Amino acid sequence: MNANKEPSFRESVDLMFNRAVALMDLPPGLEEKIRVCNATYTVRFGVRLRGQIQTFTGYRSVHSEHMEPVKGGIRYAMGVNQDEVEALAALMTYKCALVEAPFGGSKGGLRIDPREWEEHELELITRRFAYELIKRDLINPAQNVPAPDMGTGEREMAWIADQYKRMNTTDINYRACVTGKPINGGGIQGRVEATGRGVQYALQEFFRHPEDIAAAGLSGSLDGKRVVVQGLGNVGYHAAKFLSEEDGCRITAIIERDGALTDDRGLNVEAVHNWIARHGGVEGYPGGKYVKDGGKVLETACDILIPAAMEGVINLSNADQIKAPLIIEAANGPVTAGADDILRQKGTVIIPDMYANAGGVTVSYFEWVKNLSHIRFGRIGRRQEEARHQLLVTELQRLNRGLGDAWELSPDFKQKYLRGAGELELVRSGLDDTMRITYQAMREVWHSRHDVTDLRTAAYLVSIAKVAASYRAMGL
Repeated sequence: MNANKEPSFRESVDLMFNRAVALMDLPPGLEEKIRVCNATYTVRFGVRLRGQIQTFTGYRSVHSEHMEPVKGGIRYAMGVNQDEVEALAALMTYKCALVEAPFGGSKGGLRIDPREWEEHELELITRRFAYELIKRDLINPAQNVPAPDMGTGEREMAWIADQYKRMNTTDINYRACVTGKPINGGGIQGRVEATGRGVQYALQEFFRHPEDIAAAGLSGSLDGKRVVVQGLGNVGYHAAKFLSEEDGCRITAIIERDGALTDDRGLNVEAVHNWIARHGGVEGYPGGKYVKDGGKVLETACDILIPAAMEGVINLSNADQIKAPLIIEAANGPVTAGADDILRQKGTVIIPDMYANAGGVTVSYFEWVKNLSHIRFGRIGRRQEEARHQLLVTELQRLNRGLGDAWELSPDFKQKYLRGAGELELVRSGLDDTMRITYQAMREVWHSRHDVTDLRTAAYLVSIAKVAASYRAMGL
């Protein structure tokens, strides 16, 4: 393959799907049903802004309704198009099936650069976009539940939820029409960090398996590993922050749209993030070395490469130069199908996007359940858990007094043990459990079948098998 034959994002998803189903025994009709996108709605709407009517184009694609509601984010970017939205919707189908979130796959997008508009203008645009989708049941707690994606966040989700409420005044479950909302608007603790936290949990689970570590040509634990992060947005920032502060990784490079920073000793993620927030990029940051051509930094030597921004950043033009033995796809589709072939032949281990960045949809599932149950996690059982723990601590303290100097409680044992789990602890626990179990299902296929040589194919096999089982159960 050469640079002129680079597959598009949509083609990459189809190629990877084809590679997996070739190893499965699916009836041709069922294979086609899983492959195709059920429906895509294109909307062009006008909003009066700055003295004239501005026209915007948006999309909402539903890939699979083997389970409902369907789930998938809404992104704001100038590059949004129908092919991209449909490819992302397909990934959402496979991702939800892989992590056993009971959703079909969907995705939305609005062709807009959010940086060009004031906050009140963005609200008018978002509400009108939401109106166009809501009136066609493309936003609904029981049918289609969006979430944040690139260019959107808690603020936009709150506007959409409020717009839905205005149009459905008697729906008691209106807050479940969208996830990724602010805490005081029906959101859940841990949702903002969820995708980055999931990347951390995925790497932690990978490093629990010596056979997998060896397959990547690495050894030891996460401690001290050199990490390059491309994109310090919400996902890249939280992944880099947790890996450096909690697992001892060295973030040796951070790549942003205006260039990159490198420092073999490790960059201070929080300081770089704050600098970007104030200055709009990494140029001028007082620490580390600034490199104007950030794309070249993807090719620097490191242990773990985390592409956490746009799709297709690792492609036929640079795949041969990628030196990282382990890549974890925090973004959707950052490695094209052509680059994936090259990297697999080189022996690079890739932890695929449909698993690696599934933390967002997993915690979105928890938020949706919270909204439908109308109670936060931990509210009923936390104090009862603490009371039971107090019984044990009381007995241990009595034992401590009886034994005197022979034995005593550790200084901070009582404080740690008595504290019952709140919503954030429960969300993190549920996410950690999901990432562990899902990785184990993938690696079992990876290591048990001679015709499966990579984690991406294993992930597709696991997820497609679950989607196929759902369709069969429906009678299709």
